[in-house]
Amino acid sequence: MSLKALIFDVDGTLADTERDGHRPAFNAAFAEYDLDWSWSVELYADLLNVTGGKERMTYYMERYRPQDTPLSAERIAELHQAKTQHYTQLLATGHLPLRPGVERLLHEARKAGLRLAIATTTTVDNVTALLRHSLGEESIAWFEVIAAGDVVPAKKPAPDIYYYALEKLALSAEDCLAIEDSENGLRSAVGADLRTLITINAYTDGQDFSRAAFVFDHLGEPHLPCQVLQGSLPHLSYVDVALLQQLAGQ
Repeated sequence: MSLKALIFDVDGTLADTERDGHRPAFNAAFAEYDLDWSWSVELYADLLNVTGGKERMTYYMERYRPQDTPLSAERIAELHQAKTQHYTQLLATGHLPLRPGVERLLHEARKAGLRLAIATTTTVDNVTALLRHSLGEESIAWFEVIAAGDVVPAKKPAPDIYYYALEKLALSAEDCLAIEDSENGLRSAVGADLRTLITINAYTDGQDFSRAAFVFDHLGEPHLPCQVLQGSLPHLSYVDVALLQQLAGQ
């Protein structure tokens, strides 16, 4: 089997967007709507167990604010839209760079003729804003499929978003590798029979990645070696296309 496509998660995988991007954007939206909600770094670690921004707000109300009058689904949707606007403004400041090795690997994959796709629970607007501000407007077209947001009813850890991406690519799971950062993402990808590579971050370190093919601290650069946290590999400085093709053939 030859590797034909890479399917990337976004938040925490392409960039560390959760703590310093989505979280403060949520807080800005709450302030805009005169809500006395404030999500700390520590609280957000728990909220990340729920995928999807609207779902995360609903979970927060039920678990942490049961005494409050619940917000309607329409109000939650308004808040989420406002949060997306604040998030886009944060991206425009350039303070949310891509993780080590991401840009390099994307260029290498395109040069090698690999197809690219995205499978994420965040919105299409958030995905395109991150790509636009990190890699330029043209980078959006690098990805044949951007499976995002509410395109499927069941979000990660359900496998639906990966099934959708595979269907749009017209490829089988055997033709692809998924790159994720979280246990929920791994469960989603593995549920669709995809071999999955994990790059951990501060929020996902310590999660159960026993079903991942390999786990790294990041994708690495020639000047910034990555560490192999799970899996047997010879010494390497960074994850490249040759390694991914090797993993796909195992």
